[in-house]
Amino acid sequence: MAQGSILVTGGAGYIGSHVALQLREQGERVVILDDLSRGFRQAVRDTPLIVGNVGDAATVRELLARHGVETVMHFAAYTIVPESVREPLKYFGNNTCATRTLLECCREAGVRHVVFSSTAAVYGTPANGVAAEDSPTAPINPYGTSKLMSEWMLAALAQASALRYAALRYFNVAGSDTQGRIGQATPNATLLIKVACEAAVGKRPYVSVFGTDYPTPDGTGVRDYIHVEDLARAHLDALAYLRRGGASTVLNVGYGHGYSVREVLDSVRRISGRSFEVREEPRRPGDPASLIAQADRIRRELNWHPRLDDLDTIVRTAYQWEQRLLREPWG
Repeated sequence: MAQGSILVTGGAGYIGSHVALQLREQGERVVILDDLSRGFRQAVRDTPLIVGNVGDAATVRELLARHGVETVMHFAAYTIVPESVREPLKYFGNNTCATRTLLECCREAGVRHVVFSSTAAVYGTPANGVAAEDSPTAPINPYGTSKLMSEWMLAALAQASALRYAALRYFNVAGSDTQGRIGQATPNATLLIKVACEAAVGKRPYVSVFGTDYPTPDGTGVRDYIHVEDLARAHLDALAYLRRGGASTVLNVGYGHGYSVREVLDSVRRISGRSFEVREEPRRPGDPASLIAQADRIRRELNWHPRLDDLDTIVRTAYQWEQRLLREPWG
């Protein structure tokens, strides 16, 4: 029996666009819903795009019906942690309330599967620096809280209906499409690898290192960096799992090991062959010394096998993408 269409919300954004590209390459019927407030038309390429907001019930209902949507992959969200602290209601409105509207429309339309873009920020600051799916959820910012509330809604809806879901909790996503077709073009990005690559190509005057006295091997924070293509593949594996009849699940998506800030900066210098200024700043409140995924479950349940688990590979694709943006700016 032919599979139904897949709706990718936020598919003009960084991660959503990589997932949409892989779905299309696999022969899936895909439609994107994005309001383009933080996404880019270029990222959509030739995938059908509806410009609209997931919080607009009329738009969502019409789209689900017209395209015969079976699965929703939900990426549409604001994702900048400091902004969420300054403007918490903006994040609860866009991330949580709009998700509630989307899920109501999914229930009405009989959507079978939802793959949800969640975050390691739901864990807050794990005591030992390693987060498993059953670790306590204690977000320390409105961004993480907004995503956790959406997970709760999904779980409740799955209990009350036939819908099944996979919530994927991302760790530190970086890199870009290995063929250089799409990548992260977010203005004023805060993710370290992108920031450092922007400094290497001259788009930023310096890179700030927040905290050099952590109890880590070199004193800087350690994070689990995952290549965006491996992350995107996890969404396709999650869809295959749900189509096989898999139960609703929550999964970490990371490599299970980390790199320090200094190790990342050294990699960017090595790959780019360029130096850039680094400024050491005080620790930021709430930043854990280390945040690493316990990532056994996703390998076991989805048979997910990372292909790009190498810091220099991640950095190389990110740096090549920044070079392309110098030649062909987006936006």
